[in-house]
Amino acid sequence: MGRVVLPGNSYPLGATIYHDGVNFCVYSQHATGIDLLLFDAPDAPYPAETIHLDPRCHRSFNYWHVFVSGLGAGQVYAYRAAGPYRPEEGHRFDPSKVLLDPYALAVVGQDTYDRQAACHPGENSPTALRSVVVDHRAYDWEDDTPPEVPYASTVIYEMHVGGFTRHPSSGVPPHKRGTFAGVIEKIPYLKSLGVTAVELLPIHAFDERDAPLGLSNYWGYSTIAFFAPHYGYSSRKDPLGPVYEFRDMVKALHREGIEVILDVVFNHTAEGDHRGPTLSFRGLDNLTYYILEDDDNTRYANYSGCGNTVKAHHAVVGRFILDCLRYWVAEMHVDGFRFDLASVMSRDKAGTPLEDPPIIWTIESDPILARTKLIAEAWDAAGLYQVGSFIGDRFAEWNGPFRDDVRRFVRGDNGTVDKLASRILASPDIFVEDPDRETNRSINFVTCHDGFTLSDVVSYNRKHNAANGEHNRDGSDANFSWNCGEEGPTQRAEIVALRQRQAKNLLTILLMSQGTPMLLMGDEVLRTQKGNNNAYCQNNPLAWFDWDDLERNRDFWRFTRDAIALIQNLKLFQQTNWLTVTDQFTNVPHIIWHGVTLNKPDWSDYSHSLAFTLHHPAAKEELHVMLNAYWEPLTFELPNPHPHTRWHRIIDTARPAPEDMVLPSRSIEITMPTYTVDARSSVVLMALTAPTTDVV
Repeated sequence: MGRVVLPGNSYPLGATIYHDGVNFCVYSQHATGIDLLLFDAPDAPYPAETIHLDPRCHRSFNYWHVFVSGLGAGQVYAYRAAGPYRPEEGHRFDPSKVLLDPYALAVVGQDTYDRQAACHPGENSPTALRSVVVDHRAYDWEDDTPPEVPYASTVIYEMHVGGFTRHPSSGVPPHKRGTFAGVIEKIPYLKSLGVTAVELLPIHAFDERDAPLGLSNYWGYSTIAFFAPHYGYSSRKDPLGPVYEFRDMVKALHREGIEVILDVVFNHTAEGDHRGPTLSFRGLDNLTYYILEDDDNTRYANYSGCGNTVKAHHAVVGRFILDCLRYWVAEMHVDGFRFDLASVMSRDKAGTPLEDPPIIWTIESDPILARTKLIAEAWDAAGLYQVGSFIGDRFAEWNGPFRDDVRRFVRGDNGTVDKLASRILASPDIFVEDPDRETNRSINFVTCHDGFTLSDVVSYNRKHNAANGEHNRDGSDANFSWNCGEEGPTQRAEIVALRQRQAKNLLTILLMSQGTPMLLMGDEVLRTQKGNNNAYCQNNPLAWFDWDDLERNRDFWRFTRDAIALIQNLKLFQQTNWLTVTDQFTNVPHIIWHGVTLNKPDWSDYSHSLAFTLHHPAAKEELHVMLNAYWEPLTFELPNPHPHTRWHRIIDTARPAPEDMVLPSRSIEITMPTYTVDARSSVVLMALTAPTTDVV
């Protein structure tokens, strides 16, 4: 074809554009030969040109490289790798398989992709995924500036890009539903709710076919290309469309002061176990990228619960992870990362947990990542649980015990009050190893993608996952939920009212606690998954945001919005240090615990109530919170507010809307020395000086 083929360079990895062509570089220690495949079009079944890389001039150490003139952005390419097929030694080379570049910045071929063809020996070019050359110089960021919202002012909204706007009720134009462009359409909604960061379930190119027969992978925890935005989330169907549309979304969110946090899955890939497909890493160097069983190299260690485990502490793999994170920050302008099953990265090349894992320190000390948010899901699927002990100084952590203990208290379980108090204080009993740790590094949540929605927590006693095709065996059984008297949908008005009150109780405790709150997409409108607590394979209305819920549950949305606005305007919830629980006579923000009697909290196993006063003397802010998880009303004594103020009711989850949540400017003055908190309800009072015409 008249192209000039030169030896090329071993750096950078991936496909790099120069003025006269493209340099390609890929790593493989154990390959005996590498072929670069060039395709004339994204849908071309076979390569138009195959360039064999002669190791004598195209290999430097373990890096295979070549420069090809005349190529540019949009060029579709892939690799084949020859080498030993000896699974007993950890090698699974198959030169008939078309392989993605691990550093691919865009991926095409999804419409004809066949996962099963990649699982078996033989030619699969017509149904294989391919990489695309990307030129970042062509995009105009228009002086985009990261919002850099501190943790202390952050409210996270965990969101699924596809599910957010895919429902016909979204009002988004059909071709934009379920895409990055669809998210842009809904930024005014996010802004009105008050969230400051969206935490996106995986948006990296993933295998939608990695799911039970007849279903599709919805959540996206099945990565095939860690540098590439998912093709299915782009309204543009040209090869470079996902890259540019993702950037458009980030830029638009930043304009409204909303950060973008990516859920990254460096613990496993879509290639699964020994029966899985050969897509990229397995075919290029299986022994490098995956942890294999010590006594049987034909099997993969499965600390992820998804078939394989990435060997994060191999020097090459660790560099790959760091390069990937740097790319998403430097070139795609994201603001942080949530590391799925982050404890996997604490394991060495043999899978043994390390006290001082190098990859974690490398990530948190990297200068390019210095201003980003780093959030760890500090556990893995093999029992390693590190909440409160995750390595590093910068990592925030998903606080799983917060979810469980708050749910148990609101449900009415015994022995929960002392644990609840710790959760409200940002869990000093868990984060005991670092007393100087910022309190807002505790990411508090009562729901997330993995488990019941908020509506389902108060509507179901057990999971209902039959639609997943696994005979209801999948998903957690430890939901700490309560259906309020009837399983699932009900027409009984008293149960509907109790469920709404319980949902408001959970939300109130979440927002009245120290730490960074995280809400699950749709909880603000009581989105239901009909009891399915593992909707990873439900890419259908069951898991999508139904925008009609915004009208059906408008009052709950208003409650959520106004409660968020309340905490965002109070310095009490923007603390970086622990609140003092002993000295109320200084100018330091503090908390005082009570029960129904002042200064006498009931810590007994059979207690179902707790009250506390939050005071920030310098800011002249004071709140009194009363929580009653008992099944009968309780009368709480009220403390005297600070001088020249009186208590005003802000929240009472037992009262009908719109009296359940009012902003301070519309609050009701409380003049009695006590307040009766209805059964299973929460009350928040605020000390205010402003006069009011309404008095209780």
